Amino acid sequence: MTLENPALRRTRWLAEARALLILAAPMAGSQLAQMAIMTTDVVLLGRLSREALAAAAIGNTVFYFAWLIGSGPGMAVAPVVAQILGARPGDRRHVRATVRMGLWVTMLAALPLMLIMLNARWILSHLGQDPDLAAGAGVFVSMLAIGLPFALGYQALRSFTAALGKPMAALWVMLAAIVVNGVLGYGLIFGVWGLPKLGLLGSGLATAVSSIFQFVAMVVVIWLTPSLRVYRIFRRAHRPVPVRVRELIRLGVPISMTMIFEAMLFNTMTLVMGTFGAVAVAAHQIALNFASITFMVPLGLGMASTVRVGLAVGRDDMAGARRAGVTAMVLSVGFISVVAVFMVLFGKEIAALYLGSGRAGDDQVIALGAQFLLIAAAFQVFDALQVVGAQALRGLKDARVPMILAGVSYWLVGAPVCILLGIGMKMQGLGIWIGLAVGLAVAAVAMTWRFARITRSG
Repeated sequence: MTLENPALRRTRWLAEARALLILAAPMAGSQLAQMAIMTTDVVLLGRLSREALAAAAIGNTVFYFAWLIGSGPGMAVAPVVAQILGARPGDRRHVRATVRMGLWVTMLAALPLMLIMLNARWILSHLGQDPDLAAGAGVFVSMLAIGLPFALGYQALRSFTAALGKPMAALWVMLAAIVVNGVLGYGLIFGVWGLPKLGLLGSGLATAVSSIFQFVAMVVVIWLTPSLRVYRIFRRAHRPVPVRVRELIRLGVPISMTMIFEAMLFNTMTLVMGTFGAVAVAAHQIALNFASITFMVPLGLGMASTVRVGLAVGRDDMAGARRAGVTAMVLSVGFISVVAVFMVLFGKEIAALYLGSGRAGDDQVIALGAQFLLIAAAFQVFDALQVVGAQALRGLKDARVPMILAGVSYWLVGAPVCILLGIGMKMQGLGIWIGLAVGLAVAAVAMTWRFARITRSG
């Protein structure tokens, strides 16, 4: 057995780090741009009325649930295409079939999901929501339903461009979508520039149009980019490829379920937090929002690791796959550790940024928010590890076992600890946050162990 030259080894790890960062930076930027679109909706509806803002918040939970269910196959396009190109660079036929079937599956999945969204008012009413809020949410979601197929289709195209090493395409589209959503939303909500004043309906319509814009713009960008256009992804668009459909469903459904397990835990604990009063909910939202923003960098690194691991597996380089995954984990934890120190040192200052000045109860929210941010400092390290681990496993086309690991981590460990500490031991919000951190820690250990075990041969 010959040992690898240390200088060559170091060069390979540095080269992997550079490749990951080049791929991850635009991906993280795209995620932040998506958050900016949602933030724009919140700001505009907040200026309209508290009732409109509350209705949209409830409605968005319905939309997000539908999007999570339908987005898995689109996300599965990235690892499948990456492995194809790793094995056979320039294999246009199989890449084209994968992307085309990714669009087929996402569009077909959108149809039943749209029916669910169009019945949002009935669903929310039967879940005990306030009738007025349920009605408003129903109006809002009925417009979002129009844009759902395009939002899912955009995800498939975004995965295609990422696997081809062109993540800037999605970033430019998302930046343009911020402007489209903001301008159209303002005009339709408040009735300016000759547009009708539609209020909540106008906000939903603007967001739907923004989703349509994202899909169409991605098609245009792909057509204008020679290295992407040569794949002719819409050629023979009517022709099915059953083997690709099965592969995308087999990989995509567990991906969706993994995300749903985590999202459901956080949404459920937010509802539990509501039983502790307005101060607890406000502090929870502040800490969660800040953590969500900084989380976009590890998420971007994780998405990049999916592609890099997939390319390595395709060329039968398990050592390269292991190197890509571990590099992404190290970079992710390194970045988030710096953020964690910042959160520990300046928790009160961060919480104060989200509040006005001089209002009754603000000091309580800031103090509690600072406590939550202390836990979030550890929480984020675990979150960074679990998301990169899960995304790297996708590059290996390993999704079923990670789905099970996520379900166990979040619902057999995290949720019971949240309830035990938050309600049973009367620690309230602090107990909820400790429980969330515990669930993420278990997920982080499980995902990284799984990745290390599979890539051990490298």
